[in-house]
Amino acid sequence: MCGIVGAVAQRDVVEILVEGLRRLEYRGYDSAGVAVIGDNNELQRVRRLGKVQELANALTSNPLTGGTGIAHTRWATHGIPSEANAHPHVSNDEIAVVHNGIIENHQELRIKLQALGYEFVSQTDTEVMTHLIHHELKNSDTLLNAVQKAVKQLEGAYGTVVMDVRDNSRMIVARSGSPLVIGYGLGENFIASDMMALLPVTRRFSFLEEGDVAEVTRFEVNIIDSEGHAVQREIKESSASNDAGDKGEYRHYMLKETYEQPTAIRNTLEGRLVGNSIDVNTFGEGADEIFKKIEHVQIIACGTSYHSGMVARYWLEALAGVSCNIEIASEFRYRKSHVPKNALLVTISQSGETADTLAALRLAKEIGYKASLVICNVDGSSLVRESDLAFMTRAGAEIGVASTKAFTTQLVGLMMMTLAIGQHHGMKQATQDNIAQALMTLPSKLDEVLALAGSIENLAEDFADKNHALFLGRGDQYPIAMEGALKLKEISYIHAEAYAAGELKHGPLALIDAEMPVIVVAPQNDLIEKLKSNVEEVRARGGLMYVFADSNANFTSDDTMKVINVPVCDDLIAPIVYTLPLQLLSYYVAIIKGTDVDQPRNLAKSVTVE
Repeated sequence: MCGIVGAVAQRDVVEILVEGLRRLEYRGYDSAGVAVIGDNNELQRVRRLGKVQELANALTSNPLTGGTGIAHTRWATHGIPSEANAHPHVSNDEIAVVHNGIIENHQELRIKLQALGYEFVSQTDTEVMTHLIHHELKNSDTLLNAVQKAVKQLEGAYGTVVMDVRDNSRMIVARSGSPLVIGYGLGENFIASDMMALLPVTRRFSFLEEGDVAEVTRFEVNIIDSEGHAVQREIKESSASNDAGDKGEYRHYMLKETYEQPTAIRNTLEGRLVGNSIDVNTFGEGADEIFKKIEHVQIIACGTSYHSGMVARYWLEALAGVSCNIEIASEFRYRKSHVPKNALLVTISQSGETADTLAALRLAKEIGYKASLVICNVDGSSLVRESDLAFMTRAGAEIGVASTKAFTTQLVGLMMMTLAIGQHHGMKQATQDNIAQALMTLPSKLDEVLALAGSIENLAEDFADKNHALFLGRGDQYPIAMEGALKLKEISYIHAEAYAAGELKHGPLALIDAEMPVIVVAPQNDLIEKLKSNVEEVRARGGLMYVFADSNANFTSDDTMKVINVPVCDDLIAPIVYTLPLQLLSYYVAIIKGTDVDQPRNLAKSVTVE
């Protein structure tokens, strides 16, 4: 959450900083700001409430110039969205700071600094850090030393960039719990919370590790690890697309990314299936030996990724014959848990920087898990670097806050993981063949689903005056119903809940009336007759249903039910196929409701704080 961009260059960097913020706006859009050190070593700063465009407009009428600068787009934690709380924060017009994360002991530090004469003009924990660095600089030889002293006093998470107006040749960077990347140029260097921000100016990157502090100048990057030793971090060349942030012909990123799913899944599959077997090296060196020994899988994730993990539990137990638990990361890390023998910890995260999931991985290493595997979309991210094994989903950049292609490629990765583990646990060859063949048909099936967009758009009109919705599914479609409900609430602000359909009679039936739309996912499978009975329970109580079902399920539209026929598909891939209609429904309902589809209120894309 929040986006950071910094630059030390001979040329003017303001346009670079603002363009970087545009590329990171999905990380936070409550307010934005930029500060640069001018030619006469004066600090220039502009901040604005709202989105990056508001900042860009202000800079048009009040231009800044300078070769050293920092910029930030904020997702509010401490303090309401306001110009006063926007970053960068400054101390005595000398030290400027941008910061991602949360400083948990900010209140006691604030009291200490107030006693030393510092005046606070914001409600943020970041201003505490800014004054603390300024105070430590009074008794330090360099800004680097001052930052090192200051961060030792901080409790919590931070990814921060600091500059001193009295020295425009360098910036200091520190990372603990919140990601930062260094971008290397020719006679100039850059800093960001995501390399996407820097693709227009460089393709060479290194990632700071936990506890690193770095001094960045035009010509050098000197990194010191948590033990105080000078270290080198590997510089990698990125192949990411510079135009990944372009919506193209689409009105919103979410719609673009929904339509990219067939291609994204082709990319996920490419080169990984050999005949009807999975190339185990896909998961990393040593995966073959690890999978042979695994007797239990523990999945940890948050939000949409948690829903993909719920589906994987059905697959692992039914297809691979391996027991599996799934838990929300923020719950796992704060309870005492039993570690089963030869257990594999699987984390799932689009960004690879999800704070709770990363903390859960670190805890798992301490309490005795056999090995760890991450399903992730961002190479070089913290979860990828810190896990024993990694499966990269290859979804490409996902800008819309509401996840679409990241979710479906996670599901493909989890199915491939199921196949890889199952190959070592007695999975029948016929089952392996079925999984491989079903996965290869998946992109074309998704193309067929996308052809239903017009019908789903028409269906969405029924939700114009609705404030609540109920989603139902059974078996491995229950997590898909949960994901559908999450999408609807995220971007249309309709209150939506999902239930396993068999639970209706245990409470949710009390909600059913003509004002409560009920959305049902109903592929033809072993549970279809049970699901039909649940549908009748809703019909008997005056509920209006919207059923996504294949033609073999024999649902018929009438006054109480509207049916959208989804292409017939193999049960193995049905959870992925039935995801797309729910994504499209939530999108078109949000359009009707007039909400901000790509940047819904109160949310951000990468959750790098607890």
